[in-house]
Amino acid sequence: MKKKVVALLLSALMVVSSLAGCGAETTGSGDASANAGGNAGAAPVADGEVQEITWMFWDDLEATEDLISQGYKQVIDRFNEEYAGVYHCTPITTNLEEYDTKLNALVAAGDTPDLFICNPGPNLTQYVNAGIAADLTDILQNQNADWYGTFTDGIFERITYDGKIMAVPTCFAAACVFYNTQIFEEADAEVPTTYDELLASCQKIQDAGYTPISCSAGTAWCLSMIAGYLCDREGGPDNLAQVNAGEIDWTSETFIAAGYKLQELSQYFQATAAGDSNDQATANFYNGEAAMLVQGSWAIGQINGNNPDFEANCGVFQFPAIEGGADPNRMIVKTDNLVMSATTEHQDAVVALMKMFTDETAQKYIAEVGGKIPVTNVEVDYAVAPAQLSYINDILQNMTGTLGFYNESLASVEAGSTFDNAMVDIFLGNKTPEDAFGSVQTFYEDNVWNQ
Repeated sequence: MKKKVVALLLSALMVVSSLAGCGAETTGSGDASANAGGNAGAAPVADGEVQEITWMFWDDLEATEDLISQGYKQVIDRFNEEYAGVYHCTPITTNLEEYDTKLNALVAAGDTPDLFICNPGPNLTQYVNAGIAADLTDILQNQNADWYGTFTDGIFERITYDGKIMAVPTCFAAACVFYNTQIFEEADAEVPTTYDELLASCQKIQDAGYTPISCSAGTAWCLSMIAGYLCDREGGPDNLAQVNAGEIDWTSETFIAAGYKLQELSQYFQATAAGDSNDQATANFYNGEAAMLVQGSWAIGQINGNNPDFEANCGVFQFPAIEGGADPNRMIVKTDNLVMSATTEHQDAVVALMKMFTDETAQKYIAEVGGKIPVTNVEVDYAVAPAQLSYINDILQNMTGTLGFYNESLASVEAGSTFDNAMVDIFLGNKTPEDAFGSVQTFYEDNVWNQ
């Protein structure tokens, strides 16, 4: 099943790839480099000063309750223990909302972390085009062919540019609707399969005294993920490909219709949605204050880590169809990716750390504890994995295609931000859907289509 899922992921997201137009100083890296380029479990022999590297991540590894983040901390701790006296990694951490800004500030100052996590699409493309990201092709395919062979077929496709592999994935996830089975039962609400049924369930849940949907508009990508699903359910895969190519306008009927549905659905969000962060919106859900949360399976680790007892009451369904619309069996998916700095002075240490992020121990943890989908051919015991992962796997069986986040599937980071801001304007009532999508249209006319 996993190979089928990954194949669909790659084939459906090829359009995004086609849009892509300092560690601390030390010595004694020769022998270590040879060992790091070989077997993942072979620790090199210390022959000089410790090679210090940095890795930048979007969560506080010391304070987090997120199970995926805790797993990443275990990787760092295991790395520092196994390579003690030879390599040492110091994490640079910040919150998700400030991550890109702080990473870009380090890059601009010439202090690019030796290794950093990055979203696919324009976020990665900007580092590739600027020469910030190192080309990993030879490292993977020639120097470490055995390691390369452990990855699921095709998993590198979306992070490959002109035949060059520019990142290493650690896991991937699919976006669904998580729901509180107890609230649904109390409100006599049915699991919806269509948009109209979703509205009906929301009304029943609201009448029962609960918030139907918890969503963050303060973290704009959460809101625009819902908008992206609505755009896709209205117009299908051709919408995104055609609008990026300038073959249709952002003011086309399907986009405007999606905007009005976003406006209609948002009346069922929590009262504080405009200012709530992603973490706050997710907490509203796992604390039982809201009946539904539209998020990716990356949220499983956050939900179960913060409220383990809630797992038994947490169901999952795919984002509903729009009657008369496009194929409803398409899902938003994405990978977490490791990018090596092109200027790192400690490539051997960075490669060794990337291997540890993708070894059997880490990948089994990703699925069996964190609830995300591994990127290697590791054997997963789904009987011990979070229940939500099994529900998502059942949904994936019927998947016919995938899409990325809309804001990560556009022509540039700036284009994605323009889309995000437009969706927030619709939610806040600052603009009509016509005016909001008109602003995206203007951006494309000025910065994409006519360039």
